[in-house]
Amino acid sequence: MRPAIAKGIPLYTEGMRIGLLGGSFNPPHLAHRAISLFALKRLKLDRVWWLVSPGNPLKDNGHLHGLYERAEAARQMADDPRIEIACLESVIGTRYTADTISHLRRRASGLRFVWIMGADNLAQFHRWQNWQRIASQVPIAVIDRPPQSFRALTAPAAQALARYRIPENQAGRLPMQRPPAWVFLTGLKINLSSTGLRNPDGSWKSTTSGGT
Repeated sequence: MRPAIAKGIPLYTEGMRIGLLGGSFNPPHLAHRAISLFALKRLKLDRVWWLVSPGNPLKDNGHLHGLYERAEAARQMADDPRIEIACLESVIGTRYTADTISHLRRRASGLRFVWIMGADNLAQFHRWQNWQRIASQVPIAVIDRPPQSFRALTAPAAQALARYRIPENQAGRLPMQRPPAWVFLTGLKINLSSTGLRNPDGSWKSTTSGGT
């Protein structure tokens, strides 16, 4: 059975290791699911929460579908009891990851969070509001997305955080690391983007079947 969509924080048990994957999910696609399953295994997580954003401050939101339409599509795409969908940012009134993480650390302090992002996001991480605060509050797992690898690892944020990077073979320890700490995970072979799955008018191509 697929978990219900959480308006706030999903149900949890103290001590859980939770991966956080934020985004517009406009639309959700198989790469979101593949990244989550990959992170569950490599980081030894208990759950991954997809945080469906009201809108990305760094993107044009002109063709953004409704929040709960995107959340329901995400629930169908995830199709795994370990992946939960939440619309937390709309509840707390923010579009900024730094605010979201601060809220979660206050309200669910007994959990071990890891922020999950693709290499394309690491390449522009220095443009995120309060990115240094994000890195100081939660460990980060970066999933390689060729051909973004070199651009990501030479970007300003990666350079600034270089001394806090842990070896890939220690990825399973990341949720227990005191931030700042991050790992760059390679080996996932999938290359999809939400941009490539939208028609010119903003409508979605057929993408929301999550498999068996």
